[in-house]
Amino acid sequence: MLMPDDLLSLDTIRKYSKQIEELRSGLDHEVIAYWAKVIEADAIELSPDELKQTIQIIQDDLLPMKFNFKASKRAVPFLVQAIEKNLDNMPLATRLYFQKVEDAIWEEYQRYIKLGEKKEES
Repeated sequence: MLMPDDLLSLDTIRKYSKQIEELRSGLDHEVIAYWAKVIEADAIELSPDELKQTIQIIQDDLLPMKFNFKASKRAVPFLVQAIEKNLDNMPLATRLYFQKVEDAIWEEYQRYIKLGEKKEES
């Protein structure tokens, strides 16, 4: 027999329902595309004039969840800064997506920096 304490309140059910909906909608390619455009615009705004043309985020036509992040090596910190600036405003699933993208971009950038340092030492 269920006791009143065992039942979820209507408010709790609504809360869980909203969280599930946010997770589901956050992985929608249109939502991610929107945030990619916001990040691209912010990165361009943050970067100096000579780097503005080097920043571009392109959505794959065949795989709408795939995006190509293009930026000169000197523009990468501005791209990462733009991602960071927007994370708190994103739905949770979208935030996780862009955090993973940010990690991948930053790792690649660090590898590039280390290669440059090794070349200078030789």
